[in-house]
Amino acid sequence: MTAHYLDASAVRSMIEAFRDALVAHRSALNLLNVYPVPDGDTGSNMTMTVESVVEEFDGLAIDADMDSVTRAIAHGSLMGARGNSGVILSQVLRGLSSAFAEVDAVDGRLMADGLVAASTAAYGAVMTPVEGTILTVVRESSEAAAVVADGGGDLLAVAEATRAAGDQSLARTPELLPVLADAGVVDAGGSGYLLLIDALLSTIDGRPLPDPPAVDGPNPSFDGDQSGIHGLGHEGSRYEVMFFLNAPDDSIEGFKEVWSELGDSIVVVGGDGVWNCHVHTDDIGAAIEAGIDVGRPHRIRVTDLIQEVEEQAWVRDQLVELDKVVPCAVVAVANGTGIRDIFRSLGVQWVVVGGQSMNPSTADILAAVEAVPSDQVVVLPNNSNIIAVAEQVDDQTGKVVRVVPSRGITEGFASLLAYDPQGTADGNREAMAAVAATVVSGEVTVAVRDAGSDVGEIREGDHLGLSGGRVRVVAGSAFEALTGLLDDLVDDDHEIVTVISGEDAEAETTAAALAWLEAERPGVEVEVHNGGQPLYPYYVGVE
Repeated sequence: MTAHYLDASAVRSMIEAFRDALVAHRSALNLLNVYPVPDGDTGSNMTMTVESVVEEFDGLAIDADMDSVTRAIAHGSLMGARGNSGVILSQVLRGLSSAFAEVDAVDGRLMADGLVAASTAAYGAVMTPVEGTILTVVRESSEAAAVVADGGGDLLAVAEATRAAGDQSLARTPELLPVLADAGVVDAGGSGYLLLIDALLSTIDGRPLPDPPAVDGPNPSFDGDQSGIHGLGHEGSRYEVMFFLNAPDDSIEGFKEVWSELGDSIVVVGGDGVWNCHVHTDDIGAAIEAGIDVGRPHRIRVTDLIQEVEEQAWVRDQLVELDKVVPCAVVAVANGTGIRDIFRSLGVQWVVVGGQSMNPSTADILAAVEAVPSDQVVVLPNNSNIIAVAEQVDDQTGKVVRVVPSRGITEGFASLLAYDPQGTADGNREAMAAVAATVVSGEVTVAVRDAGSDVGEIREGDHLGLSGGRVRVVAGSAFEALTGLLDDLVDDDHEIVTVISGEDAEAETTAAALAWLEAERPGVEVEVHNGGQPLYPYYVGVE
């Protein structure tokens, strides 16, 4: 039977169906990302945004009224929005729910009004809207909905007109955004949005949700997060910066103007002192400082977009190797092209892009665990801040997942010497953890602010040698920090030192440090790798 209106329970069911559709299509969206500078993973970002709404529903009574349901949609989508596509989707959901808040039931007229409000909210969230994205698909489909409602169409007629116009709009996105035409794809954010209309139709008359496409190559209905490209003047910005900002509402316009000088893809949404902020930029520090100037940034997330592209390209390459199934797979977290290549050469089946300053979420690691074709999985977090997150994955999947508590990249490398792909997750965790525990890890980085330490005062710009969560060396150069750290960590009982150079390491510095090590610790075997990691010129491991 076809419903001619939606009550609060039906609106709730529609959002839950939307979540289910996004979950089903998430891998297709993520794996087929072909845009050269993606804004995270479209499927994951949109899914996590809607999952946050569904979590808000869990706190409501079964018979909650429309006002309570729409408040949950508005708050859950704002707080759960992730990535540019997630932030824009949150505004679509908030605009839609704002039209429903003061009614008991939604008919065709109110649905059309809600879709128009959703389009207005989405465009209002973006400083420099670009057509050929999710914005276009939402706008053109909402315009079609309004025409049918103006003619007296009921809820089903409005929904069907919205879906038909959305299909046509999505098909035209390559005509509006040349990069899509060059890649032979359509906008993925628009594709994800149309799943919301599919969920509406399913709720109205029970029609099934669409099946996801087969993931075997580029598909014209699914590609990367083109919804994140808003303002191409800074195309090529390396980092995505996101955070929540507690700040007065009247300070936000000035904050956005500062950000407009720093980057593009700027989306700032919220109100009543709480804002969800997103930007692409090459200056991470300045982007965060702009938030500090007007309020309190928190839940800060930074993603290296260039390295994410490399990771996604590797993911697509792996699709042709899924027949190489092993009983127990390894998922590792790493940042840096060279480091990820080393992990793969050591037998790791999947590398999640992340590390210091860009910790992946439980959902990120879970997606990788689900992607590998093995029922038993070992996770190498390779960072102390990621271990607890990785530990949550086992409860979220039907697979057996065990975490080797590797606190550094070199611990992760060493642990793989004990990895048995034919073994069990429990057996591998025990063996790999034992090897990892024999490694002493260290890093060299540059101080970003003044501070104190056990070895003296630190000034912004100083080079630091770190190990065991402590500052061991404060120096004026990378060479002094690296050799000071090696001097502190390496003694006569050690046999192997591994040095991994980052993207900011200079060849002359590396060579000079190796010469120092040969002279000062002549009995030690040295391995050197080009890791390409950001922010940390050197990782070291001592065995």
